[in-house]
Amino acid sequence: MADRPSAVFFDVLETLIDLAPLGDRLEEVGQPASLLGPWFMRFQRDAMAMTLAGDAAPFEPFARQALRTETRHRLSEPEIEHVVAGFATLPAFDDAAPALEQLARAGVDVGCLTVNSPDNTRRFLEGAGLARFVAHVVTSRDAGVWKPHPEIYRFAAKQIRTPIERMALVAVHAWDCHGAKRAGALAGWCARLEYAPGDVFLPADVIGDNLVEVAEKLIALH
Repeated sequence: MADRPSAVFFDVLETLIDLAPLGDRLEEVGQPASLLGPWFMRFQRDAMAMTLAGDAAPFEPFARQALRTETRHRLSEPEIEHVVAGFATLPAFDDAAPALEQLARAGVDVGCLTVNSPDNTRRFLEGAGLARFVAHVVTSRDAGVWKPHPEIYRFAAKQIRTPIERMALVAVHAWDCHGAKRAGALAGWCARLEYAPGDVFLPADVIGDNLVEVAEKLIALH
């Protein structure tokens, strides 16, 4: 069995942050809320592709470009800005604060490891009341690569001076947990988004139906 981690990093988008309100912003500029899924998937895919190509993928420019493409260039630039600005105002899931608080009270160093921009992430943490639990924010801009490149997880461990094997990542994406495991970290997978872990990914060290359950199981590791 794996040892209890001394530091736990949480993925942010779709793990701590609920993206659903972006659908309202899409409707405000004349697009269907159902566009949110394809837009976000294109955005993620394009940024990951740039990492594979060896190039940087700054968050906002790639979010804008993916939205232009997905809407067939029908939106004006102010409309695109209106939608993308919503990333900084999104709410946290109900299980986020209890999970982070539980880890912090157990003496575990808590951080966020995200592809979101540093400014968006800090505004989200402050607005959602989570900032008091989070000691570290590490982004893809800091590391120079997007998840799930192994270097971003190693970079996070180096930033907090923690051995990679004593760091855990918590995410609702099996591919993100897979990347952390490949880098040598622990992983906690939450079933809220994908329901069941895919057999093509390395298994997470702990799994739970919600973030609180994942946090409890990480704390319980020997």
